Amino acid sequence: MIQVLGLSSRPRKDLPPAVDDVSFEACAGRVTALLGTPGAGRTTVLRLMLELEPGLGVTHFKGRPLHEIPQPAREVGTLLGDVPGHPARTVRGHLRMLCAATGVPVRRADELLEGVGLVSLREERLGSLSHGLDRRLGLACALLADPHTLVLDEPAAGLSAREARWLHGVLRAHAERGGTVLFTTGDSKEAAHHADRVVAMNEGKVLADLAAADFARTRLRPRVAVRSPHAARLAALLTKEARTERRSLEVVREEANRLSVYGSTCADVGEAAFRHGILVHQLADEVGDTGCAPEPEARSEPALSRADGTRRSGSERTGAVRPRTEARSAVTESAQARPTAPAPATRTPGAGAPGAG
Repeated sequence: MIQVLGLSSRPRKDLPPAVDDVSFEACAGRVTALLGTPGAGRTTVLRLMLELEPGLGVTHFKGRPLHEIPQPAREVGTLLGDVPGHPARTVRGHLRMLCAATGVPVRRADELLEGVGLVSLREERLGSLSHGLDRRLGLACALLADPHTLVLDEPAAGLSAREARWLHGVLRAHAERGGTVLFTTGDSKEAAHHADRVVAMNEGKVLADLAAADFARTRLRPRVAVRSPHAARLAALLTKEARTERRSLEVVREEANRLSVYGSTCADVGEAAFRHGILVHQLADEVGDTGCAPEPEARSEPALSRADGTRRSGSERTGAVRPRTEARSAVTESAQARPTAPAPATRTPGAGAPGAG
C-alpha cells in the first residue's frame, strides 16, 4: 500500500509550487491511476514519492518511507522516462548489470526477457530500440527484483493499442497477485478503463479521488448541467417524460439544486422546464472528460429502456461495454458502468530499483 501525505515541492521563484499538499492512497491488490494534463504535477509527485527531489510531506510504502526500507529495490519497482543506459549496451547486458546491482541472480535477466517478449532482441543495443520496445525493457527493469509496488510514469504513452493492452494486462496481473500499482497518464479513458481508482490532478493539486466506475460515470459522457431551485421536481418530470416517450435518459442529482442530465440536450431540457413552469438558473452543455473539477459521487438511474423493455446503461449510449453495479439516489436508482481491464498476458514476477527504469 502507498500512502502519500501532504507532498509539496519547493516554490519556483515567483511561481507557485509544481505540487501543493498532495495526499492520496494506492491500495494493495488495486491499480491506481494518477491523471492529469501536462504540467499538472504528476511526474513531480512520483519524484517526491521516490525521494528523487527535495520537498515537504512523506510517502509510506507498506508503512515506511523509502529511505527506511533496507532493500528498496525489492519493495518498489519504477519506470520514469526512457530506460537509462549507454546506447551501445545490449538489452541483455543492461538487465544483467541491474541484476548485479540489486543482488538478483543473473538468470533473472533471461526470465524477464522471455516474460516481456524481448528474447529475440536480447543482443539489440539500447540506442536502437523503438519506443514500444523501450517500454517493454523498462517494465522488465521495474519487475527485476520482484517488488511489491510498481510506480510507473506514463508507461503506455506512445504505444499502439495492442502494446498498451499487453502492458496493462501485466500491471493487472501484478495487482491481482496482491501487489500495488500506481501509474500516471494524461488519458482519462485509459485511467477509467484500466485502473480501479483514479486520482485527478490539476495545477499541482488533487481535484478528485474516485473509484474508476464513478469517475467513468461522472466524467466521461456528454451531459446537460442544470441548476434550478426546483431541481427535484424537474428531475422527476424529465424521467417521467423519457419513460413515456421511450427515450433513454439518465438524471443525476449532483447537489440540492444541480442536476446532470445524460442523453438529452439543452433545448429539450429547457423546453420541458418551460412547459411545466419550472424556473431554471443554469442550462449548459458539458462533457466530463479529464476530471479537472471535483464532483460528489453522484448516484443515478436510467429513465428508460429500449423498445424491448430492457434497460440501457449510460456506457451503452457512449459505445463502451462495461459490467454494471447497482446504485441508489434521491432521484433514481441505476445500473452503473465499471471499466473492465483486459485479460492479463503472461506475467513474470520481478522488479527494478527506484530510478532504475
